[in-house]
Amino acid sequence: MSGNPAHVVAWATLNTQIVGCERCPRLRTHCQSIAAEKRRAFLDWEYWGRPVSNFGDPAAWLLIVGLAPAAHGANRTGRMFTGDRSGEWLYRALHKAGLANQPNSANRDDGLTLRGCAITAVCHCAPPDNKPEPAEILACQPWLNATVDLLPVCVIVALGQIAWKATLELAQARGWQIGDGTSKARPKFGHGVVVKLGDKWLIGSYHPSQQNTFTGRLTESMLDAVFAAAHERHSALRDSAYSSPPT
Repeated sequence: MSGNPAHVVAWATLNTQIVGCERCPRLRTHCQSIAAEKRRAFLDWEYWGRPVSNFGDPAAWLLIVGLAPAAHGANRTGRMFTGDRSGEWLYRALHKAGLANQPNSANRDDGLTLRGCAITAVCHCAPPDNKPEPAEILACQPWLNATVDLLPVCVIVALGQIAWKATLELAQARGWQIGDGTSKARPKFGHGVVVKLGDKWLIGSYHPSQQNTFTGRLTESMLDAVFAAAHERHSALRDSAYSSPPT
C-alpha cells in the first residue's frame, strides 16, 4: 500500500465510515438476512453482511466504479469483487494490466493487493435482485464523492451504465467540464467510450457480470482493452505534466 501516512489514515477512516453506514434500512435488512440464511455452498462461512468498503491503493491513479456487492460475493467475503465470477474476470484483467499482484480473489486474507488502482461502488450494500433503488443510490453518492475527492485519480473506469451515470453526476456537481464543453447532453454509455471530465478521463466498460460474460457481450480481450486505454490516458497525462514548463 502506497501513499503518505496522513493520506493512508484518511483512506482507512473513510472505509471505516462506509462499513458503519446505516442510511438504507431496506439494504441493511437484506444484507443481514442473506448473511443469516447463507447459500448451501457457503454454510461454513461467517458472512460479512455489512456495507463493503473501498479496496485498493490510497495513492491510486485509477478508480474502478462498480454497481454493488454481490449477495454471496462481497456481502459474504467483505471485499469488493471477491468471491464471485465477476471478481474472477476483473482481477484477472487487473493482474494482466500490472495493477494487481495476483489474478484471483477468494477472501480478504488471500494476499491480494492493488497497485495504482482502487475499487469502489455506486452502492456499498448488496441490494435485492442486484437492483438498488434510486433513493439508495442517492444516499450512497456521498461515499463516491468522498472517494473521488480523496484519491489522486486521473482515470475512472465505470463498470456499467449506472456507474457511468453516477460518475457523470459527480462531475456535473463538481463543475467539471464534460467532453469539450460544447454539448449539454450527457455522453452516452458504451463499452470503450472515453470522455474527458475536467482534468480526468472517464472510460466506460460493460460490467463483468455473468449476464455479460456468459453471453459473450463482454470478452476478456474487451476488458483488457479498457485497462490498456486507462494506462494510455494515464501515461499521456503524466508525460504532459513532465513536459509542461514551470510556472
